[in-house]
Amino acid sequence: MVNYWLCVTNTENWEIIQKRKIWGVPERSSRQIEKVKPGDYVVFYVMPQRVAGIMKATSEAFRSDDRIFSWKGPSGNETFPHRIKLELVTVPKQPLLFKELIPKLNFIENKEMWTGHLRRAMRSIPKEDYVLIFKALTRGT
Repeated sequence: MVNYWLCVTNTENWEIIQKRKIWGVPERSSRQIEKVKPGDYVVFYVMPQRVAGIMKATSEAFRSDDRIFSWKGPSGNETFPHRIKLELVTVPKQPLLFKELIPKLNFIENKEMWTGHLRRAMRSIPKEDYVLIFKALTRGT
């Protein structure tokens, strides 16, 4: 069974994700990424408020302490060691504004306080939301 994920990252790490075809999360998100299986689809939300692309998982979760990701938060030594390998599905020339999708997304229950739904490194989303995002990203490409 294919699952669908929304992953939250910053602009610098989005560049690394595209180049290295890898996604990583911190220790506190290890249980989530362990649920990702090869063939699952991963939508990338790039702060602030953009959907920048979709990739497909090609590996089970694994651990690596190689410092490849950028992090300027309070724990400046974060390596995002829990990782999956990816392959490109689609990356539009221009990212999609996330706010335009909010009224139609099922996983966002509180449309007024929607940012609360994006406070984790990753979360599962329903297939219907994935299809909506995929169609919006691939329109005009």
